[in-house]
Amino acid sequence: MRNEQQRRQSTRRVPAERMSPSERERRRRAARIRQMKRRRRRRRILISVILVLILAGGAGTGFYFLGRELLSGPVLSYSVKQEFSDYQTAASDDRTPLFAADLCVVSGDQLLESVSLEEDQEGLLLDLNDKNVLYSKGAYDRVYPASITKIMTALLAFRYGNMDDVVTITQEDVTLEEGSQVIGFIPGDQVTMDQLVHGLLVYSGNDAASAIAAHIGGSVEEFVNMMNSYAAQLGCTGTHFTNPHGLQDENHYTTPYDIYLMLKEALKYPEFTEITQMSSYTVTYKNSEGGDMSVALTATDHYLTGEATAPKGITILGGKTGTTSDAGNCLALLCQDAYGQPYISIVMGASTKEVLYQQMSSILKNVNTEENI
Repeated sequence: MRNEQQRRQSTRRVPAERMSPSERERRRRAARIRQMKRRRRRRRILISVILVLILAGGAGTGFYFLGRELLSGPVLSYSVKQEFSDYQTAASDDRTPLFAADLCVVSGDQLLESVSLEEDQEGLLLDLNDKNVLYSKGAYDRVYPASITKIMTALLAFRYGNMDDVVTITQEDVTLEEGSQVIGFIPGDQVTMDQLVHGLLVYSGNDAASAIAAHIGGSVEEFVNMMNSYAAQLGCTGTHFTNPHGLQDENHYTTPYDIYLMLKEALKYPEFTEITQMSSYTVTYKNSEGGDMSVALTATDHYLTGEATAPKGITILGGKTGTTSDAGNCLALLCQDAYGQPYISIVMGASTKEVLYQQMSSILKNVNTEENI
């Protein structure tokens, strides 16, 4: 009890006049320290409030001017190292390749006096190695492709089909418009996918095209969806397919440049040019009764059959013909010059087959000119 009283007495405020000089000095120092601490607290609170106001009210303006400063400089090519500092690349140049780096870029018509296409026709001659456009007329015009359509049908067959598959011909496969080019299959015939693709590309059989489509797509309609999807993937912006063979439909169209893109893709499949260089082919299959059947097919490309002669130094590697009354006579070719350099040449809408090959030869004569060698 006494200790408690003594503690209370010791903590009571002692009047200043009764304090010793040293005690008064100690208390003055303590008071100054408390005052300084209060000032510091008030200053910190004030600074915090100001910062909050600056961030809330001035951040947008600050970022705006900062963004203008950062974005006002020159636009640089995309660089992997700029985005990922620890990303290691083996290439000497880390910039992404240009979208069209591997394409012949056609900016407009580029005519030649030696080429004799009519006013309403379209054509191309493209150097695949050097990416040069040697001739261009109506490259982006909408055209009916006729059986040139079968390039895309073959691409999907190579991409998704098994060449050893045995396909049973159905009634739908052979129900086509009267007079269309057919191999002559009947429902129940059993043909391998390899034989169908040969019949498709060598002889341009529409029944083969329908059978391939139904087998790979599950239905012709689904296969057509696959055709349009793959065309878009290749960059074909002016193409729309409605069937796998090219029989006339006003909603079935393409452009010469899109045909180039499809034919260029076909170069990735050696079997394409192996087949399209054949002047003839004999398809052997089982008929609906189990017997052996053989049909001899002649190529539709007159350069291959000898009915037309390519210019000197030109080797035809294949391609595809196409003919309907609306499309006219059409031909898309892969060829190479005397030095093995590849080219794509296209003629659309010729009035007759004879005129078609005359016009194609007039284009191909520009391959081996001194300027291009």
